Amino acid sequence: MIHSTRGMAVAPHALAAQSALGVLREGGNALEAMVAAAATIAVAYPHMNGIGGDSFWLFCAPRRKPRAIDACGAAARMASREWYAARGITSSIPFRGGAAANTVAGTVSGWRLAFEQSRKWGGRLPVKRLLADAIHYAEHGVAVSRSQAENTAKKRAELEPQSGFREAFLPGGSAPAAGSLFRQPRLAATLGRLARSGLDDFYCGKLARSIAADLAAAGSPLAADDLARHRARLVTPLALAHSLGTIYNLPPPTQGLVSLLILGMLDALAIGRTSPQSADYVHLAVEAAKRAFAIRDRYITDPAYMTVRVEDLLAPARIRALAAEVDRGRAAPGGAGRGPSDTVWMGVIDGEGRAVSMIQSIYHEFGSGVVLEGSGINWQNRGASFSLDERALNVLRPGRKPFHTLNPALALLRDGRTLVYGTMGGDGQPQTQAAVFTRIAVFGMDPQSAVAAPRWLLGGTWGERSDTLKLESRFPAGVPATLGAYGHEVEILPEYDEAMGHAGAILRHPNGVLEGGADPRSDGAVAAY
Repeated sequence: MIHSTRGMAVAPHALAAQSALGVLREGGNALEAMVAAAATIAVAYPHMNGIGGDSFWLFCAPRRKPRAIDACGAAARMASREWYAARGITSSIPFRGGAAANTVAGTVSGWRLAFEQSRKWGGRLPVKRLLADAIHYAEHGVAVSRSQAENTAKKRAELEPQSGFREAFLPGGSAPAAGSLFRQPRLAATLGRLARSGLDDFYCGKLARSIAADLAAAGSPLAADDLARHRARLVTPLALAHSLGTIYNLPPPTQGLVSLLILGMLDALAIGRTSPQSADYVHLAVEAAKRAFAIRDRYITDPAYMTVRVEDLLAPARIRALAAEVDRGRAAPGGAGRGPSDTVWMGVIDGEGRAVSMIQSIYHEFGSGVVLEGSGINWQNRGASFSLDERALNVLRPGRKPFHTLNPALALLRDGRTLVYGTMGGDGQPQTQAAVFTRIAVFGMDPQSAVAAPRWLLGGTWGERSDTLKLESRFPAGVPATLGAYGHEVEILPEYDEAMGHAGAILRHPNGVLEGGADPRSDGAVAAY
């Protein structure tokens, strides 16, 4: 267990946590540190995220209300059902290739807005400093993680045919071995240009023109005017009144509502009366998740298309009614999930108690697989989550935002503690958030123990669609059988399985002491001083 008082960062790749720590040591604040971490992890964990993807931020300072950043890109103005039909695509948007690269990448705009907000916290470090580590690692190389090596090999057949993928991610024509040195010189030049010319160059400068030309060559409907129209936005986070404090998450188009609904139901069900590794604990969490997913799949979409006020879905009476539907001894039928989400969550709390919870993603492993020739940017496939069915909730429309599983979390507890936490993992994100929050806030576990403890997953992630209830093999004997007797279809996974996502957490006590937890399922670390 790592403790500190002057600042702490956690990330699923150790270099990103160290980049954040370096900024904190130089007097930077938590937002500046997170920009540095976000840039580094875009280079060091390229199968999970990158500057061709989206991000969401949640941040607060002591005695101030939390704020959030929506850095999600919308569908191209040409991205319509008719555009796809003209190319023989009528059933669903493909997950790979130029046709999958149909939404603007918002990540860099999130960095820019976070950088602007950091000035309100007294930030003074220039963008050039915040991107310095990322530029170095892209130019000189990083050691390939086991996760990158395994995912490149696993997905090679579908990724290698995509424009630019082989040159960027298959050095020498092969999937790179874990521990080998991996360089991205074009990405280094792109990050260097952003450091010199400003982050807006991604959307309306020379870099934007290069991006637009290369996307068009790859068969994407995105154009220069789509990039120029994009802006990250400050938004008001959703808030759940919990018996232990207030829990915050992102509004639509994210599934932040799901994470809050689960925790609200578990609070109403008095989850603290169970044991955090018992069958009853898992059963209640899974049953709450089923009900929250049903609400998500009925209502959550681009907020411009919502038919209900999302705040009404968090009304205490509604949450109590949902909790009352849970049978403590019987599993309800489960529905299909939303599938994969290959993502990174990171947290930073500085010595002043200013806290940031951030998530950054390109959706599937390596996104669309399209790597732009001029810039070396790997573009996301988030828009593949749109439906081509006119009757669907998330039907494709030009300029519409896609549904996002991404949702970073932050809690301000009644006892004065601040908690930032989150994970990657599609349908697993709200379930793992429930595990991490309840184990820390309800059961009193330290963050490292809470993150490392055996987890469960109802549904699919990591490119796999499955509706079984997956349990890591470290649960106590008898738990799988009891859950099976309750009616769950149980599947046992290895003891520390990456399918459970890469979680993390930082807890700040009222006396300023920080505690952090990094996921042993990842390549991450807690960095502190």
